[in-house]
Amino acid sequence: MSDSGQLIVFSTVDSPEAARRLADSVVGAGLAACVNILPAVTSVFRWEAGADDPGQTGVQAETEVMLLMKTSTAAYPALERHLQAEHPYELPEIVAVPLTRGLPAFLQWIEGSTTPSA
Repeated sequence: MSDSGQLIVFSTVDSPEAARRLADSVVGAGLAACVNILPAVTSVFRWEAGADDPGQTGVQAETEVMLLMKTSTAAYPALERHLQAEHPYELPEIVAVPLTRGLPAFLQWIEGSTTPSA
């Protein structure tokens, strides 16, 4: 991954409280310039089939909270490590998408608000 540019990093958690804790910690540590918290998204996914899944399909639906984190590519490795350490899930969703266009001043603000060495 290049050391220039900006990303939006997606992650979901199980509660608004967990979302706020993660958002506060990544912004406070300089790992993200901003985090948007989107409540009550429905995630449908395949996971380990259990006793409550008589068809043994493993398909589940859960209400989660989505976090959209704006960061720099330079700060991403530290952000990923932080999320893995602090996330409440066994296997957290941590997906980064490059920002290819945006208001130049906003993209510069993301760069200036993140700390690559954190």
